[in-house]
Amino acid sequence: MTQKIIQRPKPDKKRLRRTMMFMNAQKPGLIRDAYIYGCDSIILDLEDAVAENQKDAARFSLYHALTSIDYGDTEVLVRINGLDTPHWQEDVRVCVAGGADGIRIAKCENAEMVHQVEEAVEKAEREFGVEVGRTLLMAALESPLGVMNAYEICTASDRMLGCAISGGDFRKSMHVQIQKDGCEMMVARGWMLMCARAAGVQCFDTMYPNLDDTEGFEAEVQLDHRLGFDGKSLINPKQIAYVHETFAPSQKEIAYAEKLVRSCQAQADAGIGVYTVDGKMVDVPFFEDAKRIIALAKACGVYHGDL
Repeated sequence: MTQKIIQRPKPDKKRLRRTMMFMNAQKPGLIRDAYIYGCDSIILDLEDAVAENQKDAARFSLYHALTSIDYGDTEVLVRINGLDTPHWQEDVRVCVAGGADGIRIAKCENAEMVHQVEEAVEKAEREFGVEVGRTLLMAALESPLGVMNAYEICTASDRMLGCAISGGDFRKSMHVQIQKDGCEMMVARGWMLMCARAAGVQCFDTMYPNLDDTEGFEAEVQLDHRLGFDGKSLINPKQIAYVHETFAPSQKEIAYAEKLVRSCQAQADAGIGVYTVDGKMVDVPFFEDAKRIIALAKACGVYHGDL
């Protein structure tokens, strides 16, 4: 019997990515049902999770997962091995041949590294008859140099969907330990967020390593939301629900956004540029943010209005 090859739709750079959950690409039993957890994206890992002498086996498992498992609406990304290893080019070929939605570039430090991966991706797309430009890219910033070069990295390719910081490696390079208030990474997070926003791409925070510290995890998720991250890397399905709940607009935010959207056209028709809603002065930038909140609420499945 001939096995049906899964054909995934073209990825969307701007799609909802509140949660990105890492999974070892070498473990078929783990990645087979990954979509049932409800995360927005999964990252099938060929790098740190796979032993050096198991890279070929992991690629074999990855290819068969990509081509035989229907992940539905869950985005499927792959973290490839670093560009300082002999593995990354074959990683890219397998990702493209299998139809992965995107590739996460490990230990990215400059635009040239993005260009190298992009060139390999396009070559593989042509080799395997994949639409050129289909495979998205994202960068993992894991060192001070990578964070400092965040803007040039985020603007290095039209394929870039965003960047993410890797807390473990970054903290090691800065000679610091994880702190409850997040102060040890505050500068890096803020700088990376500004660079991503200036580049017009998404931005994701690092995973929280202690699965038993629920209080610490929830505090970090709240911090991520307040800072303006688009989402968070995860390592366990039990973390998904809290992130989704936190990153979804509240009903109060949605109701106010609806008022702004409904009032804007009426005020514009009357030739009024600045006015008040619920006692707060608003103008065009507030209207744009209100549309963003409603769009986010729709994507999160929590909008029940008619706009």
